[in-house]
Amino acid sequence: MYKEFETERLLIKPTSEGDAEFIYNLMNTPKFIKYIGDRDIKSVESAEDYIKTKMLPQLKRLGYSNYTIFRKSDLIKIGTCGLYDREGLAGIDLGFAFLPGYERKGYAFESANRLKKAAFEEFEIKEIKAITSKENISSQRLLEKLGLEMTGTIKLPNEDDELLLYKIQKTGCNTEKTAFIKTS
Repeated sequence: MYKEFETERLLIKPTSEGDAEFIYNLMNTPKFIKYIGDRDIKSVESAEDYIKTKMLPQLKRLGYSNYTIFRKSDLIKIGTCGLYDREGLAGIDLGFAFLPGYERKGYAFESANRLKKAAFEEFEIKEIKAITSKENISSQRLLEKLGLEMTGTIKLPNEDDELLLYKIQKTGCNTEKTAFIKTS
């Protein structure tokens, strides 16, 4: 049906309605609210509705969207990573967010790097973009480790904050540093 991915330590599966409780918990962590934004997810039911109205339509339309990240060793849901068709950003945005207990363990790089590869090789996306707040130094470092370069700033519709814009581009057989990604 929809593609799933695997890395040495992770399973990367399209987010489904069954992930609602996890999404509720993740989107209400202090870092998610600070760096990505308050999505007004106040219950497991509102998280399920968010998945149905925001994530699944893009998955059905493009074949990719938000992915739930599972640790292989125990199948615990630890974070999300995705390729997003984001309003106000031309092109596809790579984003990620992890529960606090799973940060700084290389999981964000591992999952984002796998989805970056899938974007270029399997989904035939030519350019990936990423955005992050000026205060989110760890995401900036991760984007640079993924090969993205900061190219300027951007303001998304209905948002007050100016965000840093990163990008990486694939041309022919080579991946050149010129695309964008959203991070947490």
